[in-house]
Amino acid sequence: MHNNFFQFDFELPNQEESDKLIAMLAEQGFDGFVEEEDLLIAFIPELQFNQEAFEQVLEKFSILSYTKSDIENINWNKKWETEFEPVLVDHFVAIRAHFHQPIKNVQHEIIITPKMSFGTGHHATTYLVMKHMESLEFKDKAVFDFGTGTGILAILAEKLGAADVFAIDYDEWSITNTEENIEQNNCHHIEVALMDTIPPGKQYDVILANINLNVITASLDSIAAIAHAGTEAIFSGFLSSDEAIMVTAIQKAGFQHVLTTGKGDWISIRAKKI
Repeated sequence: MHNNFFQFDFELPNQEESDKLIAMLAEQGFDGFVEEEDLLIAFIPELQFNQEAFEQVLEKFSILSYTKSDIENINWNKKWETEFEPVLVDHFVAIRAHFHQPIKNVQHEIIITPKMSFGTGHHATTYLVMKHMESLEFKDKAVFDFGTGTGILAILAEKLGAADVFAIDYDEWSITNTEENIEQNNCHHIEVALMDTIPPGKQYDVILANINLNVITASLDSIAAIAHAGTEAIFSGFLSSDEAIMVTAIQKAGFQHVLTTGKGDWISIRAKKI
């Protein structure tokens, strides 16, 4: 597991700049973000940091002031736990930590152990995927969760009635955290695996892919290979400015564009395999 992280504190003029920076940094391996007023705090495992790629991202912003510092896992986890606030997706689902009081008047409640993984429910893309999931049928379905993060989407899929869920992620920390969260939510139909490519063979009824533009577009052939005619897919992790690229790419891979939803500058696309 990663022992140390780099923390970057960026001063940003507006939400649009923050959204764009998050999208670009996520593609470089940054996997934890905290947004405060006029400030974006981003985290990356020290071993994954690439200075040259980082500087190429910075070149896309005219003025970008930031500070860099080193942190240890244990310090970050403590910070995350103390700052973690429950997430509500209307009356559909609530995500909270074990130390929060139960949340009433929601259909589903997910309890997670807050750690530094991109997918605690706070980010707009996770919210958008869950909103799509509200209108999909999961009863007795086979679900594939590509880039599971903290396992939230996989857990929600089981709570919605999925018969079996296969969740993968390339990050060992994410897998460990997902397994903890699965146990905490008393889920029994989720299999988790440490891998960064989609294994061929089985086909799924629902595919969830909340990662980023580059990974999704590079994986669309593999995603199509595990889909049958009628498979529902939800793609997220990219900006509204990327919609045309994504729609073209998914159509080329044999998916029909069904619906695009947005939150701020972020979008999520629902599609169906033809």
